[in-house]
Amino acid sequence: MNDQDATLTPQLLLRAYAAGIFPMSEHRDDPEVFWVDPRRRGILPLESFHISRSLRRRMRKGDYQVTLNHDFDAVVTACADREETWINAEIHRLYRALHELDHAHSLEIWEGSELAGGVYGVSLAGAFFGESMVSPRRDGSKLALAHLTDHLIRCGFILFDTQFITPHLTTLGAIEVSRAEYHRRLHEALQVQADIHAVALCNDPQSVLQRMTQTS
Repeated sequence: MNDQDATLTPQLLLRAYAAGIFPMSEHRDDPEVFWVDPRRRGILPLESFHISRSLRRRMRKGDYQVTLNHDFDAVVTACADREETWINAEIHRLYRALHELDHAHSLEIWEGSELAGGVYGVSLAGAFFGESMVSPRRDGSKLALAHLTDHLIRCGFILFDTQFITPHLTTLGAIEVSRAEYHRRLHEALQVQADIHAVALCNDPQSVLQRMTQTS
């Protein structure tokens, strides 16, 4: 945004999400931020998360730990630390502010003290808007999405917005819907009072696997 535009605030960001739009930047060094309202929207149906055989084996192995909001800045920084990224300094600042207001959250996968995977996004009523994910270790982002999906279901969320879909997300069950269908689902989700702190995060991969096998 330039000097003539309204100042971006966390409150403005939340109103934008409620209206179905989200901010992006061209790249890390671009100070400008623009609004995006895709004609086709990516969503991850919570009850249809697909766990592949390899991911199932990894979860059964259980050689990792899961945390919620343990190191939000580390996850955002890791997501931005790639050759092509839309996360500039202004966007990082805004999501940190949303995190302090308890509207932006991160889920981390750890191998010992090392970040192995993570995802962060924004919660608003019964909708969770996934912003970015990172996978420093093999399957790290898949593990993060599996545990986040399970947690969102248990906390009463009904919409997981991925903004766009990628081949990676498609393998996990993500689909594309029209703008009109997305807004219908968003309106429904905004009537739901979900809370990401409603239940404790489950750190037991076996329990997560069992629940997700029953629902998918």
